[in-house]
Amino acid sequence: MGKYWEFKNKSDIESDLYLYSEIDSWGDGEYAHSAKSFKNELDALGDIGTLNIYINSPGGDVFEGVSIANMLKRKKCVKNIYIDGLAASIASVIAMAGDKVIMPSNSMMMIHNAWTFTQGNANDLRKLADDLDKMDSSIRQSYLDKSNGKIDEETLIDLMNKESWLSADECLEYGLCDEVVEANKMVAKLDPKLFKNYKNVPENLKGSFFVAQNQMDDEVKTLIKNIKENDWYKNTQVSKGGYLINEK
Repeated sequence: MGKYWEFKNKSDIESDLYLYSEIDSWGDGEYAHSAKSFKNELDALGDIGTLNIYINSPGGDVFEGVSIANMLKRKKCVKNIYIDGLAASIASVIAMAGDKVIMPSNSMMMIHNAWTFTQGNANDLRKLADDLDKMDSSIRQSYLDKSNGKIDEETLIDLMNKESWLSADECLEYGLCDEVVEANKMVAKLDPKLFKNYKNVPENLKGSFFVAQNQMDDEVKTLIKNIKENDWYKNTQVSKGGYLINEK
């Protein structure tokens, strides 16, 4: 497996961060890829003025994602978030760390309640349910903080209960993004296996989506090519619903 992030330095004062995969940690020790190693790379950027963050992710591990979001919030620079295609689940929480969130009109955000698989006795299950409630409350607060009063908690709870796939215009209405820009031509797809994890995927999204062509400079294309050539990518798309990148 490989990292779910990639930093690209544009200059001494500006850097790009690409989150184009499932948010998940793996490994131990020096070669681990996790929030800890993410922090090391983030700190190594030094005193930059601007960090541009490009997201096209189905989500992933809640605690890993929350850690990334909090690290980005603490980074003392201007953080511009670009939803290149989809920010789903915990990836949408990471997006809330931005000072400005920009969405093409054909991009989307998905918000829902935390969920998991488990086994155990009744006490174990009751504790897990309580833990999930606390998780949902924490995630909800991230959206509320970003919305600046444009969405009330009751409405947000209802949206999360329903597993809501929000258009860019809806995100703007609810205060979850700051600007909707012209639609981009899409040149990539999500693995359909991903949708098994979600209940309410819009029919027009199944088998389609998500990287904006005019965002894909040569560096990003090289990154995607490298991802496709790694063994971890093949394993991820089978077991965890990773990406299938269709270059045109």
